[in-house]
Amino acid sequence: MKLLKSLTLLGFALASLAAPLGASAQDRAAGYPNRPVKLIIPFPAGQATDIITRMLAERLAQRWGQGVVVENRGGGNAIPGMMAGKDATPDGYTFTVIATSSTVINEALYPRLPYNTQRDFVAVAPVFTQAWLIVANRNAPYNNLNELMAAAKRAPGKLSWSVSATGLEFAGELVKLRTGMDIVPVPYKGSPMAVNDLIGGHIQLGVDTMAATLPHIKEGRLKVIASLSDKRATQFPEVATVHEQFPGTISVGFSGVMAPKATPPEIVQKVSNDIRQIILDPAFQQQVIEKGSVPDTRTQQEWAAFIADLTVRYSEIVKSGKVKAAE
Repeated sequence: MKLLKSLTLLGFALASLAAPLGASAQDRAAGYPNRPVKLIIPFPAGQATDIITRMLAERLAQRWGQGVVVENRGGGNAIPGMMAGKDATPDGYTFTVIATSSTVINEALYPRLPYNTQRDFVAVAPVFTQAWLIVANRNAPYNNLNELMAAAKRAPGKLSWSVSATGLEFAGELVKLRTGMDIVPVPYKGSPMAVNDLIGGHIQLGVDTMAATLPHIKEGRLKVIASLSDKRATQFPEVATVHEQFPGTISVGFSGVMAPKATPPEIVQKVSNDIRQIILDPAFQQQVIEKGSVPDTRTQQEWAAFIADLTVRYSEIVKSGKVKAAE
């Protein structure tokens, strides 16, 4: 009888302790944030990720009534900035703005990378994507993916395309891996030089971003062969994606917000919901589109699954030997 009474009293004691813990979690979310929040960008100022993050920060500050500080930590292939985000105190006051190069590409290229996106971070919310395209000189003798595949089959190894960043090289190799085309990549130091050579006819094909090529496509100096996104671009609804014919062949520039792994889940969820509301706002979407990007309206879970899947696909390219891993 005494044992039963003791157990009962213990049960009441545990219940009384549990209630404040639950209330504390709710209070943390309800009162959050009560001081400035930092967004670390592992890239220099002026890039698309920086520009759109600052637009987002302004909206978050208005929503929260607290300052949102954007801190650029560029250089070192984004590794120092990612490490700063990984090692930040997981209290919901420091987040990292990630992109294709700082996550899936780095993880494919560097076997001893000092961070792992799945292990060290938790996905909070996507922000935007930037379409990557296969484009051609306006006089090139192919106008779509099937015609390009036929030309590549007739002359294996004779066609070439420009690639002006590691991510674009990965994108091109993924297309080749899935379609069987034999096309030689020609590295450029940046999109402006690659696009100039495309327009001038010095090279017939290129794998490049929507932002770099859209003005020239509109003016008829370049044409789109295919989109590498999972959906057709709103600017070119008639242009098919490679994914339509070869499912899973998706490469896209993306950016979003992640938190250190141990960040309280109720804060992660609040920030995720708040960012999503901003992304769904038509006025903000128009701002993003004007910057040459696309608002990413995927859910937190869909976005996390996409990153995990793309990491596997890019690792396949390294294993194929088409793009070499760093020493």
